[in-house]
Amino acid sequence: MQFVARQKELQAIEALTQGATDGRGGAVVVLGEAGIGKSTLLETVTEGLDGWLILRADGSEFEQDLPYAALHQLCSPVIEARTALPEVQRQALESVFGLAAGTTPSPLLVGLAVLGLFNELTRQQPVCCVVDDIQWIDAGTRQALAFVARRISSEGVAMILSGRPDGAGFPDLPQLPLAGLDEKEAQALLRSTGRAGLDSAVLDRILAEAHGNPLALLEFDGAADGPRKSVVEELEAEFTRRVRRLPEATQLLLGLAAAEPVGDLGLLRRAAKRLDLNLAVAAEAENDGLVTLGPRLRFRHPLVRSAAYQSVTPGVRRSLHAALADATDGQIDPDRRAWHRAHAVIDTDEDVAAELTDAAERTQLRGDFASAASFLERAAQLSPEPAGQAARLLAAASLRLKLGAFADARELLTRADRHPLDAGQRAQVRLQAATIDVHVTRSPEATAALVSAAADLGPDDATGTYIEAFSSAMFIDRLPGRLRQLGTRIRAQVPPREDPRPADLLLDALLDQAMLPVDEAVPAMRRAVDAFRTADLADPWWMELACMMALDLADSQATDEIAARQVELARRQSALAILPQALKFQAIGKTLFGRFDEAEAGLAEANAVDEAAGSVSLAFADVILAAWRGNAEQFDELRASIHDRVGRDELVAALYATAVLRNGLGDYAAALDATLAAYAEKALGSYVVWPLDSELVEAAARAGRPEAAVPAMEQLAGLARANPVPWAIAQHLLAQALLDPASPDTDSRYREAIDLLAQTDVRAQHGRARLAYGEWLRREGRRAEARVELQAAHESLAAMGAAAFAERAARELSATGQRPRREGTNPLDSLTAQERLIATKVAGGETSKEVAATLFLSPRTIDTHLRNIFRKLDITSRRQLRDLSL
Repeated sequence: MQFVARQKELQAIEALTQGATDGRGGAVVVLGEAGIGKSTLLETVTEGLDGWLILRADGSEFEQDLPYAALHQLCSPVIEARTALPEVQRQALESVFGLAAGTTPSPLLVGLAVLGLFNELTRQQPVCCVVDDIQWIDAGTRQALAFVARRISSEGVAMILSGRPDGAGFPDLPQLPLAGLDEKEAQALLRSTGRAGLDSAVLDRILAEAHGNPLALLEFDGAADGPRKSVVEELEAEFTRRVRRLPEATQLLLGLAAAEPVGDLGLLRRAAKRLDLNLAVAAEAENDGLVTLGPRLRFRHPLVRSAAYQSVTPGVRRSLHAALADATDGQIDPDRRAWHRAHAVIDTDEDVAAELTDAAERTQLRGDFASAASFLERAAQLSPEPAGQAARLLAAASLRLKLGAFADARELLTRADRHPLDAGQRAQVRLQAATIDVHVTRSPEATAALVSAAADLGPDDATGTYIEAFSSAMFIDRLPGRLRQLGTRIRAQVPPREDPRPADLLLDALLDQAMLPVDEAVPAMRRAVDAFRTADLADPWWMELACMMALDLADSQATDEIAARQVELARRQSALAILPQALKFQAIGKTLFGRFDEAEAGLAEANAVDEAAGSVSLAFADVILAAWRGNAEQFDELRASIHDRVGRDELVAALYATAVLRNGLGDYAAALDATLAAYAEKALGSYVVWPLDSELVEAAARAGRPEAAVPAMEQLAGLARANPVPWAIAQHLLAQALLDPASPDTDSRYREAIDLLAQTDVRAQHGRARLAYGEWLRREGRRAEARVELQAAHESLAAMGAAAFAERAARELSATGQRPRREGTNPLDSLTAQERLIATKVAGGETSKEVAATLFLSPRTIDTHLRNIFRKLDITSRRQLRDLSL
């Protein structure tokens, strides 16, 4: 009856469920204080869903540290449907649910597997996923639900989440707040329960104290003693009084049920037997309206559970947990057994601490680092020996660090540091503290501290730390000479190795590249790139740095190969922390090679992974692609987003992109300003990408300031001497031709550069070389020859999508008296980046399930995109899509 006043909210949720019935799923978060009617609203909604599959879970204050506890409640009844999922998703679910051993599934993979499970279930009937008290659900379940909620727009799934405003989370989902009832509605509710006949003074007091809270209206009797603090606190006090009026055995049984949030009657029966209790005594609580008995024991409200748990003494609570631990099968549910044992002991206990540590290890294998850290923190509290406490605190701090919970990690390190530590543990404290500082402050001082901490590590671990520290400093340290000082320190700390690994060679090359002239650094760079190119590596870490170094060597083939290997390894291992960055480095290479559509597809996939993870990364690869395409409007938007994130414009990658765009548009003064700003950053110690030298030369030559290009010419000449590969030699020849157009060697320099670039796959540079040559020929009065070069440049640049440079070629061609040949419109241009990516993958033979797994979407969403693709391309089948030139 209280939902007479909830018609608006009911209509909103009914619109959601109707949409899901039509294949347009969605999610909503119902927010309100305790007792406001959230649970009743959910019950009202689900009771009206005939023919639906209802999946339910309830967050529990006592289980929020148990890994995927709420997800177990939600999906256990339908877990058999996993057999229809792709193998990697099925394995992720089996690992999370303890059905099989396996590698650690990432939170994204778990979310994708749950989405796949829901997709399979909706083949039979629509699914309503209801989760109450979300403020208490565990971190793993929270991540999975957030992932799924953002991806059910094409599914027959309605997700209804409810919780209290302070801590419910899910801020990016639609919110449905529940307010208290007004006076008229409150009186109607009281009349519906037969309480309207109360004394008017009592009735007025109930109305005043309840503040429109429906549960308070039903429970308050108007006879409270003393001042009230809040409606919720008074409700808790009222339920506590009601629990304590029950027989002692019933109170004890309610306390037992409160300590076992799942409400498993079988487990409760076994635990009750150990306490000489009979489940029949629960009837007293059921008669009083505090619990409901059925397949599971359910409390009327979370406040009743809290009251039942708090009503027994601490000593009794420990005995309840001990009984539950004894009744829990250690083979089937070892983590919950360990959790109950941890709450059953009063003193330190190494056996329980060891059991919690084992649970933490299992939980890590399920990908839930937050729960694993909680287990280890509790294990540390129960460890009788200081050494055990310290080891477990350090392990917990490491997990909190991986989660990005830097304040929690630092607090754990402080606690560990109060114990006697051995040399290895002391080194770990220093290393983790320095790593936290690097992430929090991004300061040179923190980087220097990280290098100092690495000196205490073994050589294998130290190399990775040095690479992380130095590569970070390359992009953040802006004081002249400090990067060199850091490199000198690392050199002094790194012992020589007789058989260096690829990572050791990479560190050596990074140091040489930053500290030596280019021609002296090339040998070490070449060794590192060749190692990453040829070694049978199983780890994708650091490969993007090797890819960047291959680009600095003007080795397009190595750049392409290393980037492709990193992406392939990251995909195969589901290394989703690495995959987006790998795809972005690959996209930068493809952009420079003139394969813009491939670059855009890779960026669409990278952005899909970032969006799935709820993370936002700097759009450097995107802004470089926009610059090469000559899309000034998109470029400005992306550049603004980078500025908003970082707070400054002097970022070398963004400056390089600016130079490309402005050179393409013919705004050479602005291009020169951008390249000189980048060189100023280099003087401060920042890393500068090699292709920037060519942009500086062209801008300086066109702007009439050839003297500004001297440092770039030195770099290009040094690289061509030390590393005489076609791309490097060609760029040096082009620079000479641009800066000295009156030289008798200019014509031959242009021709040789064009011939060398034709031997490579850097199509964009080849097109620009022909453009520059055509421009020079026209100015020399050699119109016929100029037309040949300019037409070829226009066609190649337009075909790859370098619109600004193509337009520059068209203007020059028109000046020779010839109109450029225009290509017809490409129907693929009507597709969005994501649609083009999906079309490319489907045309390559991938199924909807395979594409969905790659892009972290559901197969039904992929099919929806395909329908849009077919409509835009005026085709009707996948076969026709394969026949198109993608």
